[in-house]
Amino acid sequence: MLFNSVQYGLFLVVVFVVYWALVRVRLARMLFLLAASYFFYANWNPFFLALVWFSSTLDFVLSWAIVRRDARWKKKLLVATSVAVNLSILGLFKYADFFIGAASDLVTTLGFDPIALRLNLVLPVGISFYTFQTIGYVIDVYRGDVAPAAHYHEYLTFVSFFPHLVAGPILRAPNLLPQFDRPARLSEEDGSRALWLIGVGLFKKVVIADFISINLVDRVFSLPEMYTSWEVLAAIYGYALQIYADFSGYSDMAIGSALLLGFHIPPNFERPYLARNLRDFWRRWHISLSTWFRDYLYIPLGGSRKGSWRTYANLWVVMLLCGLWHGAEWKFVLWGALHGVGQMATRIWQRAVGRDRARTAWGRVATIFLTFHFVCFAWIFFRAEDLSVALNLLRVLFSFIGGAPNLAPQVAAVLLLGYALHFLPEKLEGLLRANFARLPASAQGLALFVLIVVLYSVTSSDVVPFIYYQF
Repeated sequence: MLFNSVQYGLFLVVVFVVYWALVRVRLARMLFLLAASYFFYANWNPFFLALVWFSSTLDFVLSWAIVRRDARWKKKLLVATSVAVNLSILGLFKYADFFIGAASDLVTTLGFDPIALRLNLVLPVGISFYTFQTIGYVIDVYRGDVAPAAHYHEYLTFVSFFPHLVAGPILRAPNLLPQFDRPARLSEEDGSRALWLIGVGLFKKVVIADFISINLVDRVFSLPEMYTSWEVLAAIYGYALQIYADFSGYSDMAIGSALLLGFHIPPNFERPYLARNLRDFWRRWHISLSTWFRDYLYIPLGGSRKGSWRTYANLWVVMLLCGLWHGAEWKFVLWGALHGVGQMATRIWQRAVGRDRARTAWGRVATIFLTFHFVCFAWIFFRAEDLSVALNLLRVLFSFIGGAPNLAPQVAAVLLLGYALHFLPEKLEGLLRANFARLPASAQGLALFVLIVVLYSVTSSDVVPFIYYQF
């Protein structure tokens, strides 16, 4: 059930009505929310719902076992159990064939003829997201940052909460669990912001991401040799915009859906292409994932506390694993490695000059320009089917073949519109949102309904899945 589908719209309306009808009976509304979340996931594949339940149940039990143990080594053993079991499940479904293939290739290079073996397991939707979420919860309980969930059904709901379940954001226990204990309330401000976010998210996804994907990016990345250098460059810029509009649009709709039920989810994007360096980029892009890696991997590895070279090594390892988290393919490993090298270079430069940002306006513009183009360069390897396609794309790009006969005016217009919205001043965006909030609730709902009707009347009948569903 995709957020950009009619089915999800009907589902959300039903959940909204029933949830608020049960608002005075906490147990009933929470059990209904759990049932709705499980139904949402089972709509994709009911078999894999058992994995969500198993991971949730395991870590609920382990979290209580941790606080009841006095010996530190016993607590660590319980945390290790959670990490090992959850990562084993994730590794089986997501990485088994990747490592089997890598081992087979290595054996082949040594002159042997290995038996071809592939498990070809279906990847459960959202497994990377909820696995990291539940591991983070156990670690937080061990560190004393959060108390174990008081009620089993509430922890099940925390993990399976449908707005974020299949593509994030990766929620921390302090972000959501305490909200289950508070009286349910939906203010006019939150309701207005929810409808605004859902509308903006749909616009980003359907008008920008899907249109650019179908009419530019997919075509160029499949056969780059059929296009000119300018068209390849447009496709690279197009993919940078597509993946941002697609994923941030999903996050907007997730946050808006949660707000309609009275729950606040932290933002997951903050104008990432305005970043002044790669450190700044990862503070703005997929914030829930970057902070997860920072708090549960980078800092435990030593962070920046053990000297320059250890810092650089930690950065590279974290970004390499971040790339692998995105998918069990070498292209994601390479993408992560590129960002790791970029992060190292950024830290070396900042330490050499003694500051982390340019002093002049032109300097800031230059750093934004350079950072954006490094990110776009890395996106080439992220998007291309394999390394040969990426290299072919770069060959065409630097052949400097002029003209853009295949770049339709409407595609160029959507590209300009997408980037204009991304770089829209915050004050102007706030003004637009404030004007929307001044409308009566009925007018706001009607505006969203009209937007949905218009979007689906002028776009393809096929609903395009979100990019991050595959991760």
